Amino acid sequence: MMIRPLNDRVLVKRLEGEEKTAGGIIIPDSAKEKPAEGEVVAVGPGKLNEAGQRIAPNVAVGDRVLFSKYGGTDVKLDGEDYLIMREDDILGVVQA
Repeated sequence: MMIRPLNDRVLVKRLEGEEKTAGGIIIPDSAKEKPAEGEVVAVGPGKLNEAGQRIAPNVAVGDRVLFSKYGGTDVKLDGEDYLIMREDDILGVVQA
């Protein structure tokens, strides 16, 4: 099952957090923070301006993005955790 976001919403899959620190210490699951980085899985058609025209989104499927720690709404699809958020909640696109 897949979902198609509406308007300026984006479906993001969180990237896995680090298992070890730089010094090699293993971090237990209870102490891990949720990563604020993810991959865009689906993008809506864009928001409407006052004239009724669509404004194309600035992100595309496959982009790695940074978002605010508490941004978006958690959803679970086919056993996978995703976030649905507005494009405005995305802070930036990570360039490789």
